[in-house]
Amino acid sequence: MQLLEAQHVTRVFGGGVLNKRQTVAVDDVSLLITEDKPTITAIAGESGSGKTTLARLLLGMIQPSQGTIRFRGQVLADMSRQDRRNFRRQVQAIFQDPFEVYNPFYKVDQVLTTPIRKFKLANSPAEAERRIEESLQMAGLRPEETLGRYPHQLSGGQRQRIMVARALLLNPKIILADEPVSMVDASLRATILESLLKLKRELGISLVYITHDLTTAYQVSENIYVLYRGSVAEVGSVDKVIKEPLHPYTQLLVRSIPLPDPDLHWGSEGDLERKNQTAKGVGSEQRGCKFADRCPFVMPECRQSPPPLYRTNDDRAVACFLYKENEEISGQAMAETLAA
Repeated sequence: MQLLEAQHVTRVFGGGVLNKRQTVAVDDVSLLITEDKPTITAIAGESGSGKTTLARLLLGMIQPSQGTIRFRGQVLADMSRQDRRNFRRQVQAIFQDPFEVYNPFYKVDQVLTTPIRKFKLANSPAEAERRIEESLQMAGLRPEETLGRYPHQLSGGQRQRIMVARALLLNPKIILADEPVSMVDASLRATILESLLKLKRELGISLVYITHDLTTAYQVSENIYVLYRGSVAEVGSVDKVIKEPLHPYTQLLVRSIPLPDPDLHWGSEGDLERKNQTAKGVGSEQRGCKFADRCPFVMPECRQSPPPLYRTNDDRAVACFLYKENEEISGQAMAETLAA
């Protein structure tokens, strides 16, 4: 059964009276999460790729300019107040900077007691306390070391795991995690990532993991969407996309991943040797491939029209004319393939 689905979603900012210049933040992106198969899907790309805008669209925080987003078959924009309330309980978020969620004048307990009151999750104070303690333990925290403290008395990793616990209180079906480890120490990242894996493994919760870090995407996800300037550059199983990247942009990202030996990088040698050329600036009125001005393999047709997705394997597609001998596939069809 379809749980959360984005169909050919586009989001354009600007174009109004005060700001006539339009910015396409998300461009024809399709994604599908099913209810019967918990998965972790990564949305990866550098700053400005549209990752966070896509997350806000999936959370119903903003509406798409084109396309539709559905939760269990219902279009988010058409939901009644009660349906939207249920959606907000079933689809939770963990944001990049947990400190912004906390009121420094209140103890962290408030972050946990508020959803219990709002959604009537407990019939008594004792039941509320039990649920809070269970969610903290599931997130890898000791209640006695966490409750009763102010946000500044906890580490960034502890504050982030409290947000995981807050999401767990609502027993969600999906959690959207937007750069959940980018602002914590490297020593704590493994703990938080393991907590996310535990949610899927033990509780059957699906996650959409949004990140600029391909290393952590590889560690936790099964499938990955690589975005460049709002468009899908490459999509498929994380093993194929990270170990054998096809799109020149994905190759660039993978080769930027450092290994313990400073002279080595992920990816096969020579894939992007020509990428050492100075990248040109990105024009705002570009008709063809958005990566053309930075691509070392650019061809005349790349500047004429945007490339469609070409299916190179059963579980991988790439938007690049280098692979035009393969069959075309729509983003929606590819999303359905990965969810099957």
